[in-house]
This record gives sequence, structure tokens and C-alpha cells, in this order.
Amino acid sequence: MNLSYACKTFALTTSRYYTCATAVHVPLNLLHFLQLAGTHHSLSLAEQAHAHILTHGLQQNPFLATKLISAYALCGKPTESKLVFDSVTLKSVYLWNSLINGYVKNCAYNEAFELFMEMCNSYVLPDDYTLATMAKVSSEVRDLATGKYVHGKGLRAGFVVDTVVANSLMSLYYKCGRIDECQKLFDEMPQRNVGSWNALIAGYTSSLDHNFDKEIWEIAKSMVMNGVKPDGFTVSSLLPMCGGDDIRKWDHGRELHCYVVKYELDFKCGSDVHLGCCLIDMYSRSDRVASARRVFNHMKCRNVYAWTAMVKGYVQNGAPDEALVLFQKMQVEDGVQPNRVSLVSVLPACSSHVGLMGGKQIHGFAIRKEMSREVSLCNALIDMYSKCGSLDFARQVFEDDSFSKDAISWSSMISGYGLHGRGEEALDVYNKMLHLGIKPDTITIVGLLSACGRSGLVKEGFSIYSSVTADFGIKPTVEMCACVVDLLGRSGELDRALDFIKTMPVEPGPSVWGALVTASVLHGNHDMQDLAYRFLIQVEPRNPSNYISLSNFYASSRRWDAVAEMRRMMKERGLKKEPGCSWISINSETHCFYVADKLHPCSISIYEMLDYLILAMKGACSSEAFEHPA
Repeated sequence: MNLSYACKTFALTTSRYYTCATAVHVPLNLLHFLQLAGTHHSLSLAEQAHAHILTHGLQQNPFLATKLISAYALCGKPTESKLVFDSVTLKSVYLWNSLINGYVKNCAYNEAFELFMEMCNSYVLPDDYTLATMAKVSSEVRDLATGKYVHGKGLRAGFVVDTVVANSLMSLYYKCGRIDECQKLFDEMPQRNVGSWNALIAGYTSSLDHNFDKEIWEIAKSMVMNGVKPDGFTVSSLLPMCGGDDIRKWDHGRELHCYVVKYELDFKCGSDVHLGCCLIDMYSRSDRVASARRVFNHMKCRNVYAWTAMVKGYVQNGAPDEALVLFQKMQVEDGVQPNRVSLVSVLPACSSHVGLMGGKQIHGFAIRKEMSREVSLCNALIDMYSKCGSLDFARQVFEDDSFSKDAISWSSMISGYGLHGRGEEALDVYNKMLHLGIKPDTITIVGLLSACGRSGLVKEGFSIYSSVTADFGIKPTVEMCACVVDLLGRSGELDRALDFIKTMPVEPGPSVWGALVTASVLHGNHDMQDLAYRFLIQVEPRNPSNYISLSNFYASSRRWDAVAEMRRMMKERGLKKEPGCSWISINSETHCFYVADKLHPCSISIYEMLDYLILAMKGACSSEAFEHPA
């Protein structure tokens, strides 16, 4: 119904009805327009209905008062709802519920708590709806004390056996980190529905404790064995545990997808978009971005979250071109405006491929849409500008006082300086960070150690590594140790780097031995290089690059038997090295090049220029060699 037409006809229809209605009856047309006011959030229509209620002396009618309170709340006017509530003499539990729920819908949680306490003090016994609402509010604000008070009220009133109330209390307990209380409440429930099982599964999955993985799948199996059919929320809760490198988790993810298709939990408009996003994320984390795209293409309703999930999936799987094309389609073809998360997700694609111009365009879009003060977006911009070679722009974003910097902001700027070999500036930023009382984390220390290594600040880097454990309680990680090995190796202290590896508090991984390999190559220490390569193959037996590099090392030493051995091992293990690829963006067009690639239309000219550059770098040509070939 057109609202303007409704407002014009409202007076006629209600007055015509009141001619034949007595004061004890509720006019049907009045109820209809109150419902219309709430549905369309029309304050004007709610006020007109209120005026007619007062005119005809129906302000004490509890049913009309309840509807009017709800209408004002839906229009964002809880204060007016309170005035209507105060005007009613006999306040029933339904009237209290309407007012409390009105404040909750307007996120006025403190006022809702105060009304609940006033209700209890007025000797009005809360019902199951009241308790379920207050338990839900307690879980939203993570107020465990109030939640326990609501739980106690439910026990005394006998409503805790109500399934909806119990489900709301379970949600409260797991959101407050009390999974044991959640499990206890679940075990004591006389009747459970799908929401009960979902609350228990969500409680265990939200704990982020991998020790609970087995229990979660057992709960899911028990749910099915008890005749309860999992819904979209159940599947959405389980999917984040699926995928990745673990083949068993990947099998679970495929089984859940099959369940979605079999029982037609397909992505209907609006209701199951979250389920589709979870499937896209699961496939993307499993390096199966093509499957993620098929899920995306079959979604009947794609909102900004679905588009963002797919863009992020392409970025995660090293497909920046596809990510940027999809990001453009989102706006041009579907008319979906990106949000802050969309921009943060697509910015790494600019860092890896598109370059500075694409990043600047996204930055400009954020400024136009007044999103440039979001801390996560500013952090992503600092990282993007640093990786695109524009440290000045990164520093401008960092020094802008319009956003509140967090530890990630400082770490991003430190890493940016380190990436450009400016260790002194990185140390200055780190000292300012400590002066402001901001505690560093492992990412900060890794960025700082890397900066020291690139700048030859061995003493400073070692001092930082030695102090973080004592000063900040940060335990050394493999990444931190790899930075220390790189720090020592770059400075030529290879023996000291090897001694450090032997005494490391953590097991050395590929990054540690890779750092020693790089340092050995840099300083021409063949014995150390051979040793580091052999350990690298032990810890990374499925990486073909290690075998190729070691084979090339043996070939340079004319150790052909060792070369043959490496080739034999690769063949036995079914390993094949993909050719390396480089790219450059010129005039908004990306040019890709592989090893010995001659597919580019200008390959002849490119190789001629490369020949001249090689001669120039070797210093084996005359000054004419620097001239461009005719």
C-alpha cells in the first residue's frame, strides 16, 4: 500500500469504523495502520494512529498500547514508546515486553536492563519471552553477571526448561567464554530443537581450541542420530573447520557441500548468503578457487559480503587480475558498492600486481566514501604503498591523525621501512611506539629484525631479539629466528648463524634454512650452502624448487652424479617445477614473462635490449654499448 495514500484515507476509514464500534472493541483498520506504520517505519502514520487512539479514548486498551509501543520503537523513537507505556494504568507483562524489546531493537541495552529490573521490582513476573530477550541482550554485550541473574530468575519462575530461553542462555555462556556452563545447560534440557544443537556447536567452534575438533564432529553426528536435521546455520558453523591442507578436513567440507545440495539448503535470496560465503571461504582456503567461483556463480542473491568473499578468495590464491576484474564487476554490473572489508580485501592485489595507480584509485574511492579513517583500511593502505615502492605515501597515511593507530599500524610502518632497507627509520618508529606504551607483538619484532638485517644493523637486531622475551614476554618464533639467521648471514657471520640454529628454542623450519642458503650463496661458502640445502630438503621434501636449486649448485661444481641423483629423486616423488613468472604494468596493461619466453610480440626487441644490458653489467663493452640499438 502506498504510504501517502494510506495517510490520506486513514481518517476516513477509522471514523467510518467507529460509527458502528463500541469502546470495548478494537477497530480493525486502526490495527492495520499501526501494523503498516511499524512495517514501513513511518513515524507520521504512527503519530496519526496515536492521535485517533487518544481522540476515541482507547489509550487504556492494552492491545492497542502494545502495538503503538512497538510501532514507535520500529520508527526509532523508544522515548515515545516509554510515554505511551507510562500513560497506561494497568501494565501487563506483554506491555513490559513490548517496551523492553523496543529499547533492545534500538540498541539501548542499558535502558532495557533498567526496565527489566524495574519490572521485577514492580512484582510483574517475567515470562519466557522476557527472559529469552534479556538473555540475548546479555550475550550481545557479553555481560555474564546480568546473564546469570536472568538465569536465576528463570530457574525460580520455572521457565529455564523452555527451549527458547535455554538456547538464549547457552548463547550467552559460550559468548562469555563459559563453554562448560553451555554444555551443562544443554545436558539438562528436557527438550532440544535445532537451535539448541546449533548453540552448542557454535560454542565449541568459537573457542578456537583445536582440541575440541573431535568433540564438535561428534556433536554433529549425535545431532543427526537424534533425528534433528542440520540447517544452514549448522553448516555455516562447521565450514570454518573444514578445508586447508588437511585432507580429512577437506573431505568434511565436501560432505557438507553435498549435504547443502541434497537437502536444498541452496542460497536463496537473502537468507542463506552467509552459507554461500562460508563455502567460498572454505574452497578458497583449500586452494580450490575454481570451485569457490562455481559456488559464487550459483548464488541466487549476491550481496557485498558474497562479492567480497570471492574477491578475497582470488587474492588468497594468487590471482590478482581476477580479483580486480571481479571487484570492478561488483560495482559496474551489479551496482553493489564495496564496503571497508571489500577495500581491505582487494588492496593486496594492487601490491602484488596492479601497482601504485590501482592502489591510489582505491584510496581515492575510500576518501570519497568517507571510509579513509577506518584503522584496518589505513593499515592495508600503508602495507600496499610500501610494497608498491612508495614509502612516502605510506608515511603520509601513517602520520595522518584522523585515524586511531593500533599495534598493526605501527608494525606495518616498521615493515615498510624494513622492506626498503631503512633500518634506522624502522628503529625510530619502534622506539616511538614503545614510548607511547604500545606493546609490540611477534609481527612487529619480525618486521624490525628484517629491517635490521637489510640495513646491516647486527648489534641492534641481536639486542632487540634478546630483550623482547624478558621485556614483553614474547616467545621466539620460527620467523623471528629466521630473521636472526638472515641478520648474521648477511653480515658474513655464517658460523655464528649455524651455531644459533643449533641452539634455537624452536625447531628450525624452511625459512631458517632458506636464510642460511641465501647467506651462503651471497658469501660463496659452498660447504655451508650444501649443508643448508640438504636440511632444507629434509624439512620440505615436496618443494621442487629446493631440488632444482641444489641440482644447479651441484652442476656449477661439475658434480654430475649428484645432479643425476637430484633428478632421480624428483622423478620418484612426482615433483615438477613450474616456470618462474615476472610481470610489469605499462599504460594499464600487464605484460607477463616466463623463463625463455618468446610469446610476447616484442620479444625480439626485448632480448636485444637484454643482451645490451648484460654486456653493460659485465663491463665488457664500450660506451657505445649503452646506446639503444638502431
